[in-house]
Amino acid sequence: MKTNELIQKTADFVKSSLTDAEGGHDWFHIERVWNNAKLIAKEEKVDLLIVELGALLHDIADSKFHQGDETIGPKKARAFLENLQVDEKTIDHIEKIIENISFKGGNFNQKFHSKELEVIQDADRLDAIGAVGIARAFNYGGFKNRALFNPDIKPNLHQTKEAYKNNNAPTINHFYEKLLLLKDKMNTKTGKKIAAKRHQFMEAYLRQFYDEWNGNL
Repeated sequence: MKTNELIQKTADFVKSSLTDAEGGHDWFHIERVWNNAKLIAKEEKVDLLIVELGALLHDIADSKFHQGDETIGPKKARAFLENLQVDEKTIDHIEKIIENISFKGGNFNQKFHSKELEVIQDADRLDAIGAVGIARAFNYGGFKNRALFNPDIKPNLHQTKEAYKNNNAPTINHFYEKLLLLKDKMNTKTGKKIAAKRHQFMEAYLRQFYDEWNGNL
């Protein structure tokens, strides 16, 4: 199968699979990450096919929406790629990317490393910060019926992986527990450059939020 055909079939499969997904983890999230990954890959020596397939399949079954089961995504990606007769080396690489891409509280030790994973991880994290990242955070908070902010509930900056997954704190806390930490966790030169700009936007947003919350404007 030609590369372009394989990528298109994968995009179609993902788009169909995520038809009813939560707004922050839907097809449009995948499409943005895919585009981010292709942009970052231009300045990195990577296997572009792995980057594109990994970006497209990285959230095919996010554990947040499958009772915390982190095995479903890699299995679903493998089954799809095997059906298209993709070679085992590529499938194994995609599986490992899906298994290791997530933030998971920042205390997760990746068991796999590759330049392709670094590119996709940066692409995914870029979509978690800036204007779109803020929108996604509040969309998911609403989906989980979380408070916007509660000054009596302080951010937990040293959570275990399990505590992070089960956290039900107000959405503003998520900025401190993840979003504001991502700038310093970027892997690539392009990712770091874009993240710095989006980080500044989030800081400005928080200043405005607190001013309005406290009636200072």
